[in-house]
Amino acid sequence: MPTFHQLLRYCRRKKVPTNNTAALQGNPQLKGTCVKLRIVKPKKPNSAQRKIAKVRLSTKRQVLAYIPGQGHNLQEYSSVMVCGGRANDLPGVRFSLMRGKYDFSWRENITRTKKRSKYGAPLSKRSDS
Repeated sequence: MPTFHQLLRYCRRKKVPTNNTAALQGNPQLKGTCVKLRIVKPKKPNSAQRKIAKVRLSTKRQVLAYIPGQGHNLQEYSSVMVCGGRANDLPGVRFSLMRGKYDFSWRENITRTKKRSKYGAPLSKRSDS
């Protein structure tokens, strides 16, 4: 608790809120180009092989972005759409890539029956025989 004289000498400073997606500069999404594709391991207690991409945004900034879903067709110099949304168990990965935009295909290595709208997967043709 400051004294009266301390308040006269130094005024109260407001806390400046931090922005986790500052690289997007207030935009919901930005276009980018893949610079490097990597496979990293998550933090404890999780265990997996997570796919991430180093992306150069249209604003010339480079960020790490998570590649969602199972399987991808990305390679170096692929155009992608970057949006906010971090990977909880990957330190430093604060962005995700959007499937079905530019060079990033919505197709996966599996056929999805649930959560299709989240991943943009079509209704699979079922053969009732």
